[in-house]
Amino acid sequence: MSDDLLKISAEEYLMREGEESNEMYYLSSGTLGVFKRKGDAEQQIGTIYSGELVGEMSFLDSEPRSATVKAIGDCELKVIPKEALKVYLDKQPKWYKALVQTLLDRLRRANQRVRV
Repeated sequence: MSDDLLKISAEEYLMREGEESNEMYYLSSGTLGVFKRKGDAEQQIGTIYSGELVGEMSFLDSEPRSATVKAIGDCELKVIPKEALKVYLDKQPKWYKALVQTLLDRLRRANQRVRV
């Protein structure tokens, strides 16, 4: 896996709802806010803490980003490129890939029902 580190400052955007994805991130330090668009405004719907992944859904299913994520304070993230995970997943049995896809589909449907 890549050893690329990304540092972002408070109020800086990591990703925006609707963008395409080629990487996910492991939050090494700091806190991120998760936001959904409501008209012209953004409403916070979640928080990502140190030790958690961010951007995993789009990373895995190649759908556009489902939310906007920005730093609440200074953050450091490990960048995980799509190709690194693809190499790993290609070695897994078909049922494993089906499990991942099923979980992603269900999570996407649940996210679509979230009202802000």
